[in-house]
Formats: sequence, structure tokens, C-alpha cells
Amino acid sequence: MSPQPADIQDIQGKTGLQMSNHQRNYILFLIAGSGLVAVARAMTLSFLAIKLQQSFGLGPAVIGAILGAGPLVGALTAPFAGAMSDKVGRKTIMTITLISMALALVGMGTAETVLAFCVAQIGGAVAVAVYEPISRAMMSDACPEPQRLKYFSWRYTAANVGWAVGPLIGIAAGAASTFLFVIAGAMYALFALALHLYKTPVMTTSRTDQQTSSLSLFETVKTAARDPRLAFFIGGGTLLIAVYGQFSATLAPYLAANFEGGVEIFAYMLSINGVVVLVGNPFARRFIERTGALRALVIGCMFFCAGEIGYLLSGEFWAFAISIVIFTIGEILVVPSEYMLVDGISNDRNRGSYFGAHSFSTVGNFVGPTLGGALLGMLGGPAMFLLFAGMAVASAILFTIGTKMPPPAIRSKALAPTSPALLQDPKFRTSLSSRSVSTRLGHRPAW
Repeated sequence: MSPQPADIQDIQGKTGLQMSNHQRNYILFLIAGSGLVAVARAMTLSFLAIKLQQSFGLGPAVIGAILGAGPLVGALTAPFAGAMSDKVGRKTIMTITLISMALALVGMGTAETVLAFCVAQIGGAVAVAVYEPISRAMMSDACPEPQRLKYFSWRYTAANVGWAVGPLIGIAAGAASTFLFVIAGAMYALFALALHLYKTPVMTTSRTDQQTSSLSLFETVKTAARDPRLAFFIGGGTLLIAVYGQFSATLAPYLAANFEGGVEIFAYMLSINGVVVLVGNPFARRFIERTGALRALVIGCMFFCAGEIGYLLSGEFWAFAISIVIFTIGEILVVPSEYMLVDGISNDRNRGSYFGAHSFSTVGNFVGPTLGGALLGMLGGPAMFLLFAGMAVASAILFTIGTKMPPPAIRSKALAPTSPALLQDPKFRTSLSSRSVSTRLGHRPAW
């Protein structure tokens, strides 16, 4: 058994199917933290496009480029941060990330020039890009495999409580006000302190951990990137994130410029998005369990496509409300399904590397605002919405191809999957092709 990082305490005597009270409380703590982070993000970052438009007088194309630049840098950083978390411990990287985000929010709120805003926004976007894969890996570390979908679904629900409440707080206090950014930064700092003080449990690991831990940082990133399944997942994820990751960067300017009261319409749409997630998430989880992650993801992509077409045809608030409901149904199917597909091809000691490598798909946060903003400025809303609808369809195709790919040739036993029992779980069966199952020795797996 390999030694764990200093900030991790093993839970001895566990079979992998049981959870101690400490584990359960820790998972609930992470879920609550995700909700707190979501409130902070929703009441500030949702209105960045409007802040740039109103405070600095920028157009849609420039706004899209600025808001996309940070996620592009973050997409290049996240794979190495994920691999580093496998080496030195996730809590250390996560604490640094949360503090960085706190400073970035204060910087964005107090910026008086476009340059200062861009520097802070890039720092914040990098922190968000690092936060997502590591927070997911932390959840997987502490959860027994059969319960991961349930607890990840709870995490997603908590986050969307924040997205339902945050925009309304932002509107009530004044969209993009400096005070909100400072408060949001304090919330991130509070979560960082609590996480630093919390003792972190982890499930016991297999003997492959010792071999995996001997690999260098660049070797673990390279190995994850060479997995053909993950390559297709990254491609599909990039297109998906382009569609939904920063839809506020393009939808908000479109509404503000073309509809009276467009800012208020957008804020209400964000809250509708959060409410639909809260109501629909339990049903989506059961649907994913019955149909499998891949099939649910493909169906979710079709809902994304329908939602974009709905935006194109909408002219009144009620039409936009219906469209965001359709769009959100796609979201609650896609997000957990994508998580389960990536988790399904990683193991205990390379999970950070795999989630980190998959986070390269956050380059979609650059692609979406940049291309969408350019089309919005040159050709108008219809061209932009049709682009996003096509991206959703293409993403479904890439994920389908990825699940039919065989796993990479296992050149080192350190990289071999470690949980054959997971293949027997019905919710994973449609996530993997019969070819990949037959050729493996075992299986475990936004801004």
C-alpha cells in the first residue's frame, strides 16, 4: 500500500462499498461548498458581459474575446493542476485555487480599466478551470463507486440552488456592482479556510497506486492524453461547453441589445435554469441510471439543440422561458453523464490527471464566446444560435465514437484499471462498447 499525501487520512477497514460518518460528512461539506461557490459566481460572473458593455462600452465581439481568453488559459493549466493534485494532494491545490478566485473577484469588481479587468478575469478563469476537475476528483475519492452518481447529483443540485438565487441577488443589489464582487471574494476565502481546516478522508487504494505514484507529472498527463476514449470525450466536451459553459457571454448582450428589459429577462432566465435543475435533477439521475450515461448524454445534446432553436424563434419572455427550460433539461442530462463517462475510464491514482486532461475541454469557454460573439456582431442572433445547435449535435457524435474506442494498450501496470465490479453496474453498461469491455483486464474509470 503506497503512502498517502500528508493531508489525507485513510479510512481503514472499508470494503469500498461502505462509508464512515466522517466520509459522509466530508462529502456533504463539499456539496455545501459547491453551493456557496455557485452563489458567489452567479451573483457576479453572470453579469460580466453586461459590466463590460455598460462600464467600458465594448461590443459583442470584443466582449466574447475577453471573456474567452481566461478560459483558454485555464484549459491549458487544468491538466497539469489535476496531475499535480494526484501527487501532492487535492486539498492543497484546491485551497490555493479558492484563494486565487477570491482575489480575482475583488480585482474584477474594483477594476477601472479594461486591462486591469482582463488580468483579474484571466486569473479567475484559470482558478475556475482548476476548481472544477479537482472538486469532482475529491468527490470521487471519498465516494464508494455505487454512490458516486447520487452524491454528484446532489452536488450539482446544490450548485444550481446557487445559480437560482445568485442572479436575483445580483439584480437586487445592482448588476455587476463592486460590493457584490467583494462579498463573493469573501465567500471564496471562507470556503478555502474551512477546507484547509477539514480533515480529508479517502477510500483505501489498490497496489497499483504505488506504481502510478512513481510516474512523473508530465508522464501522467501524457498518458491520460493518449487515451483515445478521453480524446473524443475532450472534443465532445469542448463543443458542449461552448454551448452551455458561458452562454451568458452571448445571450446577455443579445437580449440587452434587442429587447426592452433584456437584462431583467436574462436574470429571470438564469433563475429559471436553476429552478428547473432543482426540480428535474432527481428525475434526470434516475433516467441516467436506467438508460446509461452515453444514451442520456446524447438525448441531452438533442435538448440543447432544441433550446438553441427556441432562442432563435423567441420574441417574448414566455418563449425565452420555455426555451431555457428545454435547454436546462439538456444540461441536467449532459453534466452528470459526462462526469460518469470520464470517471469510468480513470482509476484511484490517475483520477486527477484524467479529470484534469478532460478539463482541456474548457477551451470551449473560449470557443463559445469568441465565435458566438463574432457571429452575433456580424450576422446577428440567428447565426449564433444555429452555430450552437450544430455544436450540440456534433458533440453527441464525438461522445458516441469515443465510447466505441478500445482502451489504450496498457504499457504499464500502474495505469491498469482497478475495479472490474463496476462493469456489472447497469448504469455504466451503455457507456462502454462491447469491444472496449472485452479487451480490458478490469474497469474503473464551465468559465
